[in-house]
Amino acid sequence: MSKRILFQFDSDSHCSTFDSVVAIDSDIDHLVPVANVQATSVEPLVHGTMFTRGGDDLKHTAIFIGGSDVAVAETLLRCVTDTFFGPVRVSVMMDANGCNTTAAAAVVCAGRHVDLAGAKAIVLGGTGPVGQRVGKLLAADGADVVLTSRSKSRAESVCQQIAKQLESDSVDGVGQLSAAAPTTSDELQSVLDGAQIVIACGAAGVQLASRENLAQSSSLRVAIDLNAVPPAGLEGIEVFDKAKGFEGTEAVAYGAIGVGGLKMKTHKAAIRSLFESNDKVLNASEIYALAKLVDAS
Repeated sequence: MSKRILFQFDSDSHCSTFDSVVAIDSDIDHLVPVANVQATSVEPLVHGTMFTRGGDDLKHTAIFIGGSDVAVAETLLRCVTDTFFGPVRVSVMMDANGCNTTAAAAVVCAGRHVDLAGAKAIVLGGTGPVGQRVGKLLAADGADVVLTSRSKSRAESVCQQIAKQLESDSVDGVGQLSAAAPTTSDELQSVLDGAQIVIACGAAGVQLASRENLAQSSSLRVAIDLNAVPPAGLEGIEVFDKAKGFEGTEAVAYGAIGVGGLKMKTHKAAIRSLFESNDKVLNASEIYALAKLVDAS
């Protein structure tokens, strides 16, 4: 049997050591890290993965797209898939900066405690790479989502973008998407009122909601903070919290590492799945579907 080879395409000057370790721990035979990958250099790299094996052996070669710049990685993913033709292709996964696996794990954790269909969910810092994906996954499962940002126009633009993506994907039962840009504690409290889910996806070390804001939200059932750098994005949540009762509320709390266990399992499961066939393209929605299966197993 052919060896399982994973090519790690990274737009940074050095490939992510995190992604390399996870790849090696996912039962591949050989890892080939390629740094400084840009759109103009993708085609010959992909040709090398496609034309060296044929037939059923193609499924033993796959591509992982990482790096710290999610926008660049999305462009690289398009360039990779545009290079394929007919059945001559290999499976590919995009998870730059952990954007897809983190978002998928966070939404699955929320779904453990709340039926997403019809729920009100607040995504604080919702216009960043992870926040956009969290918002899309929640809305695709029927939650009514409010994305917050410092810029109302930016949040509105992201909501429109997500709505178009879901329409293009022909997703049924999509929840409503709306934007908010609260600048005071009272404005934030108004946004939080009636929400069952709050997920903080903001920049590291920035507090987005106080303990008081969360405690005053009587409908809150699950609060997830994806920030691992002090101060917490959601005050009162520790990075290791995993379905821990949040004092003064009926909600449970998850910190970044509390979500991280499922994220890691999902990442490894996604890499292993690349070698099941030669035609997989794993982005946010596909990785979310895998995260649900991992969580149920």
